[in-house]
Amino acid sequence: MHLPAIMASEMAPNTASLLEVIDVELKVSSDNGNPDGKKLGLNEAKPIETDCKAETERAVSKRQLKKLMRQKQWEEQRELRKQKRKEKREKRKQERRSQADLSVDGSVRKRIRRDIIPSALRLIVDCSFDNLMALKDVKKLNKQIQRCYAENRRSPHPVQFYLTSHGGQLKKNMDENDKGWINWKDISIRSEHYSELMKSEDLVYLTSDSPNVLEELDESKAYVIGGLVDHNHQKGLTYQRAQEFGISHAQLPLGSFVKMNSRKVLAVNHVFEIILAYLERRDWKEAFFCVLPQRKGAVPVTETNEIAEGKLSDDEVEKNENSNSSANETSISETNLKHELETSSDIMESATHINPHLG
Repeated sequence: MHLPAIMASEMAPNTASLLEVIDVELKVSSDNGNPDGKKLGLNEAKPIETDCKAETERAVSKRQLKKLMRQKQWEEQRELRKQKRKEKREKRKQERRSQADLSVDGSVRKRIRRDIIPSALRLIVDCSFDNLMALKDVKKLNKQIQRCYAENRRSPHPVQFYLTSHGGQLKKNMDENDKGWINWKDISIRSEHYSELMKSEDLVYLTSDSPNVLEELDESKAYVIGGLVDHNHQKGLTYQRAQEFGISHAQLPLGSFVKMNSRKVLAVNHVFEIILAYLERRDWKEAFFCVLPQRKGAVPVTETNEIAEGKLSDDEVEKNENSNSSANETSISETNLKHELETSSDIMESATHINPHLG
């Protein structure tokens, strides 16, 4: 009986398993032992199968046989290994959760869970000023809107967030640099103007130029924030728009609680965050000071009133005296310098009369 030679490369771990090799050899041997294709009886076929296995074992070394058996076992245990890895990952997750619930001293820390109670208040960012802004300002507005969205998502009292008149440069910039906006949740992004989506009697435009001061938030109303970043180039524009559409307008009660070094014009996200903070704390003063950035130089109005009335502490009085002393010294120095300059000028003038070629 003739068996084809088995190359060493066919015995590599990535080849067929031992049983497959044996099956192939059995088939080849059977064809060679029965060239006419006659149907063999049980007694005739059995010796051929036995001879084939013996020939295969002689052609494959013991080391290669072990290797093939290990590979077969590895393939059979693939699903078992996968299951073990999954169990190991779950175990690590449980350990991390357990460690997170323990404080430094080992005591159990209660995880504070704040119940989220959505507010019925509607908050609209009006993006109808797109054609009045440079591209760099549109990009800033995009960042502010992202901040509004993030703060509303983590707030315990999220508002009904609307983005209206969405299009133009803003939409193009969001498509290019913030493609995930199409998957934002709990926000209504519309191309229509807010006046087409809300009843005019429900609308209140928040603008610092309004003579009306907002004392309380009415959660049945829809408050509009002007989506405009222009560095105060378009003063009074949002107030003008509110009058054109015949809707109510008001300003936040900033002047009643805060004294600032700059104009009372806040960024879109600052107004948004202040309203969220008020819904949580129900206190305008706390809402302002937990949001306003330090660069605004904001101080409580009560402190400025005490300074105006002369109710200063000893340290503050000493500080003011030092400040006044420095101011006086500066004034004296300036006077002396002026006198010296005048004297020098007189000398030069006299010298010019004596010798006209000078100067």
